[in-house]
Amino acid sequence: MTSRFLLIGSTQAYSGKSTATLGIAQQLQARQLRIGYGKPVGTERVTSDPVPLDADGQLAAQVLKLTPDCLAPTLVFWEDWLKQPDLLLQIAPLTEQLAQYQALTTPEVMLLEAPANLAEGHVFGLGLAQIAATLAAKIILVVRYQSLLLVDELLMAQAHLGERLIGVLLNAVPADQPVQDVVVPLLEQRGIAVLGVFPRSRLLRSVPVGELARHLQARVVCCPERMDLLVEHLSIGAMSVNAALDYFRQGVNMVVVTGSGRTDIQLAALEASTQCLVLTGPNPPSPLVLSRAEEMEVPILMVDMDTLTAVEIIERTFEQVRLREPVKIQYVQQMMAQYLDTERLLRRWGCPCPSG
Repeated sequence: MTSRFLLIGSTQAYSGKSTATLGIAQQLQARQLRIGYGKPVGTERVTSDPVPLDADGQLAAQVLKLTPDCLAPTLVFWEDWLKQPDLLLQIAPLTEQLAQYQALTTPEVMLLEAPANLAEGHVFGLGLAQIAATLAAKIILVVRYQSLLLVDELLMAQAHLGERLIGVLLNAVPADQPVQDVVVPLLEQRGIAVLGVFPRSRLLRSVPVGELARHLQARVVCCPERMDLLVEHLSIGAMSVNAALDYFRQGVNMVVVTGSGRTDIQLAALEASTQCLVLTGPNPPSPLVLSRAEEMEVPILMVDMDTLTAVEIIERTFEQVRLREPVKIQYVQQMMAQYLDTERLLRRWGCPCPSG
């Protein structure tokens, strides 16, 4: 059964759903399809005029150059409800509001970004399966590869979603894992079409220095104009300087976290592929370190916390990284062109590519 709605969901948060939605949309636009976009459940409102959207929706509208008549409004922003949780007792399912997405007739097809996982949004009647049922949408799931246990995860999702599930995308797959030889054939045997296998990317996992500074609530004491530098790897400077030299040489585009009193470690880090220094503790950086950092154009962030806490915050930031930078958007387009089986997606969706 043909549907003009394609719902891109995930089994877990931060699996690459927003990135996949944008990349699929770019591939469909390249085939001359008129695309619409919607995200029924958003995080934090960033725009209300002319259409309520969160940050993912705003980015999609900008990158895909969508006019307001191709944008479906976000119906729920979690930030609003978390501020007044008692109002959840009064909420009624938003099924009728969701059904109004059908009124967007300018787009030939509508790509909808689902909530973070299979459960989120149910309190509003906007869980992934509920959205699919209301709009008769087809579903693609994006799964970040962590282990072979994802097979069970996807089989459970298949049992839950039924024939609406037309395929899956396996994301961030390490090169040494038996995905093509074992996981893909196993899923295909069980009736789950694998529409793309995307290798792990350091670039897509990278975080701007400015984002680290925001999450750490850091003071920028050097090179504030370099907040757009991208960090790909976390290193901790808690060893002897000789060991640190060998350790840092193995990293690429690092953020190095070390004590503010470890001038020797800081100087060693500045001789390696370091994009940012995060200094913990009360001591200001030495003039020698500041001078070398300015010369190398490496930002220095000062934080009022211990090293372990700073590392935990940075690790969470890496896990929650979002697509924003133009270089990443261009890379996603290249990755989708190479690894997404767009023709098979269209066939299973029942949405043929226009001719001519």
